[in-house]
Amino acid sequence: MKATEAITNLHTGDVERAREFFRFLGLEEQTMNQGWVARFSSPDSGACVQVVTHDATAPEDSVMTIKVDDVDAAYHAAQRRGYEIVHPLTDEPWGIRRFFVRSPDGHVINVASHRA
Repeated sequence: MKATEAITNLHTGDVERAREFFRFLGLEEQTMNQGWVARFSSPDSGACVQVVTHDATAPEDSVMTIKVDDVDAAYHAAQRRGYEIVHPLTDEPWGIRRFFVRSPDGHVINVASHRA
């Protein structure tokens, strides 16, 4: 299993306000907006950030998303290591297979991959 992308998840109370701010910084909303989560990125550099009002299906919000090439392997490795699973391995309606795990420092991490 290897990480393929890491994206910061910032809490926001207002996705529209965040959109205005990140456009000012040269990031465009071009890849995703589900109302409660939106991604802003640079088409040239790949730099991106996500803003989240509240996670639609998980009990806690995550501070970042790490996309991996094998989310099932990551899930089983987290279990073997005894890490706290905050949200179980789930196929979400928007095409992501993911789980949330708590880091040793207490951060909730969304580990995900797109379903084939």
